[in-house]
Amino acid sequence: MPSQALGTHILLELNNCPDDLLLNQEHLESVLSNSATQAGATVIKSVFHQFSPHGLSGVVVIAESHITVHTWPEHNYAAIDIFTCGDPNIAQRIQDQIIKEFTPATHTTQTITRGPTQ
Repeated sequence: MPSQALGTHILLELNNCPDDLLLNQEHLESVLSNSATQAGATVIKSVFHQFSPHGLSGVVVIAESHITVHTWPEHNYAAIDIFTCGDPNIAQRIQDQIIKEFTPATHTTQTITRGPTQ
């Protein structure tokens, strides 16, 4: 059995976020990409979609795995998944930077270790 998990998956719930990050695709993509880079991850590509009348979904593919986001501006809410392989500290640093940038009134996290159980 491996001594360290293959990956770290963080589920991040952000409540009462500022509208600019929930509505502005360019700003949201920049925040997530910069959070990955500042945490030591390597950004490969990102794809985002603006829904009508509002809301955004996107993925930032990183060499270590990915960051996904779904926003509900009408509820001032964002759901973000951070999944990294290897060093679990990278996922934690991405999470910390995202929380700093989003400035939610409240947030919750769940961390799941990923990989074979045998």
